[in-house]
Amino acid sequence: MGNVAAWVFLGEVQAELAHVARITTMGEMAASIAHEVNQPLSGVVINGNACLRWMAGDPPNMGEVREAVQRIIRDGKRASDVIARIRSLSKKGVAEKEPLDLNETIAEVVAFAQGEVRRMRVTLRTDLAHDLPKIIGDRVELQQVVLNLVLNGLEAMSAVADRPRELVIETRREDAEHVRVAVRDVGVGLDPESIHRLFDAFYTTKQSGMGMGLSISRSIIENHGGRLWAVPNEGPGATFLFTV
Repeated sequence: MGNVAAWVFLGEVQAELAHVARITTMGEMAASIAHEVNQPLSGVVINGNACLRWMAGDPPNMGEVREAVQRIIRDGKRASDVIARIRSLSKKGVAEKEPLDLNETIAEVVAFAQGEVRRMRVTLRTDLAHDLPKIIGDRVELQQVVLNLVLNGLEAMSAVADRPRELVIETRREDAEHVRVAVRDVGVGLDPESIHRLFDAFYTTKQSGMGMGLSISRSIIENHGGRLWAVPNEGPGATFLFTV
């Protein structure tokens, strides 16, 4: 029973650390998240005022009113989607593993990260295979891993000025039951002397980083029975890969 209790306690600690890391990531993305929410809300206000003007006409311009209302609905749904993703990623709870379409899971992360991608002036491209098997995993935890790798790639390209900044997310079938995901950047690359420390807890090359993102990501992937690793590109940058 002692070993069982220790494993349960370890799982609870890992879940708590993963939650703290997600909240920290939300804080780091606060400016981009605020912009992604404020932009559609501003559209709602602008179109609402336009509705009042067109309805006050003699006669009212109901065609313009109808189009403005449709834009209000569109922008309201857009803001709601951003908030829903924030709530999903920041929720606290026990890991819930279920059959997942990893491409859909990644697509949600891409949508959530678009504000940060634009802020960093990066082109994000996806190359998602269509023949993937469904995998068993926790959607929020796997999204946390993908988001960590995306933000890691953006950070690696923050000082790049002599070439286009491009981030590519790729999925491929590993075998009948498993999927391989690759996140490739064209950033500063990997330091050969410290590559073996990349996934160590508290190791970071960022001035304000906690050094927990990659370590927690590796724990999440290993808890899903997979592997997370990094390789230098033949050209500039690095590729982070994991299997689940």
